[in-house]
Amino acid sequence: MSMPSTIRLSALYRYPVKGLSPEPLDSAALELSGYFPGDRLYAIENGPSGFNAVAPIHQPKVKYLMLMRDEALARLRTRYDDATRTLTIDTGEGAPLEADLGTPEGRAAVEDLMRRVLPQSLRGEPRVLEAPPQYRFTDSPIGFVSLINLASVRAVEAFTGMPVDPLRFRANLYVEGLEPFAELNLSGRVLEGPDGLRLKLTQRTQRCAATNVDPVSGIRDLDIPRAIDARLGHRDCGIYAEVIVGGSIKVGDGLALAA
Repeated sequence: MSMPSTIRLSALYRYPVKGLSPEPLDSAALELSGYFPGDRLYAIENGPSGFNAVAPIHQPKVKYLMLMRDEALARLRTRYDDATRTLTIDTGEGAPLEADLGTPEGRAAVEDLMRRVLPQSLRGEPRVLEAPPQYRFTDSPIGFVSLINLASVRAVEAFTGMPVDPLRFRANLYVEGLEPFAELNLSGRVLEGPDGLRLKLTQRTQRCAATNVDPVSGIRDLDIPRAIDARLGHRDCGIYAEVIVGGSIKVGDGLALAA
């Protein structure tokens, strides 16, 4: 399969709190061996998880509130302000909650809200966790930066016969210019950005039931992993990447596959 010399970056997103709203970005500065900036900074523990902020070890996502099981999260509209560490949560009923996640009171307010909106999902006390430096609450221990090929999303639409919002896949980089599912054959290859950024593509992303939840309505209305498996014999869509040379990137940039 021939590969194009340039892939175009169509969109950039971060997810400050695991399972909550995506936030679009115009640009991002990626650091060597770092995570996507502002991504998965927080998670909400669903009962005791064993997470230790002093010596963090990657925990499976089932330890936290997340879309795979808790689709009601998608009906919350959230945004995070880095400067003030304020998380705003709009439930659609009454005034939005504004919580300073840097304070015990702010975290407790978010925990109380989760008790109200997700009573059937909780296995124990919800607790807001903050990632220490050099750690993030990603699904995969190597999930530094995640990439989705929009042609693959369109193929999934054809498989299901239904519109598929690319945000179901909760990636950081959304790209055009590849053939459907071509990203799955790029492990070990390097993408180069115009500012010197180099991303080493590492591991295909196996999709879970989180993709079945519409990110706007919060309704579980598709079975995307099963649809991919029925056509292709696997459940993969998208690929993870590691930052091997830092640099800035912006929407509209071209990314070249290094020879």
